[in-house]
Amino acid sequence: MSSGMGSHQSASMIKDEWLTPPEIIKSLGTFDIDPCSPIDRPWNTALYHMTIEDDGLKMYWYGRVWLNPPYGSQTGTWLNKLANHGNGIALIFARTETKMFFEQVWNKADAVLFLKGRLFFHHIDGSKSEHNAGAPSVLIAYGSGNAETLNSCDIEGHFVRIIN
Repeated sequence: MSSGMGSHQSASMIKDEWLTPPEIIKSLGTFDIDPCSPIDRPWNTALYHMTIEDDGLKMYWYGRVWLNPPYGSQTGTWLNKLANHGNGIALIFARTETKMFFEQVWNKADAVLFLKGRLFFHHIDGSKSEHNAGAPSVLIAYGSGNAETLNSCDIEGHFVRIIN
C-alpha cells in the first residue's frame, strides 16, 4: 500500500504522498474519520485519522468518511469499502472511462462533482505544489446527505446526481 493520504503518482513525481488542499476539506464540512491520513499532517481532515500504520482498509469505518485514497491499482478497493460503508466523500482523478470508475462510481455512488480546473495538491509540510495534479479530479458522494453537500458546496465544478 502506498503511504498516506491521497497518494498520487506520475512519472515526473519523486514521492507518492500528496495532501488534499485544505479549502476542499473546509468546503465539505466535518468528517468523522480519514482512513488515508499521513502520520504527520499540517491540518486535520477529520476528527479521527488512520495512517499507514493502522491500515485503514482493515479498520472499522464509522460515521462520515473523508477518503483521498492511494491512486493506482488499489483505488477501486478503497472506493468499494466506502461504497459499502455508504457515508462519505472521496477525491480521485476523473478517469471516467475505466472499469474501476464504472464499478465503484457510476454503479454505486449517489453523486459526483467534477472539479473545475486541475487541483494543486500540497506537500506533507503543508506547502502548495508548484505544479497541478496533471489530471482532472472528481469528488464522489456516497449517501444522499453527501450528495447534497456536493450540490450545495462552494467548490467550482459541475455536479451530477447518479441515479441507479
